[in-house]
Amino acid sequence: MADEQSGGGTPPNPPQQPEQPTAGPARGQIRHQDAESTTPREPTLAEQRARIAAEKRREEKHRAELEAAEQKSQKRRRIMIGGGVTVGVVALVAAMYSASEVSNEANASEQYCATDQSGQPGVRDQDDFCNEQYVHSHGGHVTGGMFFMPIFLPSGMPSGNYNSYRYAYTPAGVSAPPVGSPATGSSFTKPTGSTIKDTSGKTIQRGGFGINNKSGSSGS
Repeated sequence: MADEQSGGGTPPNPPQQPEQPTAGPARGQIRHQDAESTTPREPTLAEQRARIAAEKRREEKHRAELEAAEQKSQKRRRIMIGGGVTVGVVALVAAMYSASEVSNEANASEQYCATDQSGQPGVRDQDDFCNEQYVHSHGGHVTGGMFFMPIFLPSGMPSGNYNSYRYAYTPAGVSAPPVGSPATGSSFTKPTGSTIKDTSGKTIQRGGFGINNKSGSSGS
């Protein structure tokens, strides 16, 4: 009894503490998953349908872009082809017109004044005798495309008679004969659809492509 009180004996075992439970993840937290060891879950049916729909939309968009690009390319080719055809046609018409002009100039008929001998060109005379203003100012007159100039006596007085003149036309590409020369091969009939020049080289009628512009003095 005395020994126990003096503390000389073995002390009693201390009382054991209760085991603490292992701490788990708090509510509202996400556990970390290892990508190498975690098996991915299969997508749901709704997710699969959404992926298929998205892929279909991408394909449709790509196809529409390709079709739009092709239509634009075809339109550009048609414009280029049409423009080329137009330019070609214009160039062809211009070339034809130029060639026709050169041909018309080379094959022009020449108009000049000639005496009227029984309805046929006789001799070439000066062009003033087929000028209406000149004829009137010198006592003559004009009737039906014919020019009548008075014949003067050696004394300078009019004889009361007249010489008749008309415009004559050479064949195509032929120049008028000199004044006083016979009007061989010419005609009083004015050519239609042909280029006609006077003796000074002025164009009084332009032919080619159906063009028939008249200017200057009138003929028969």
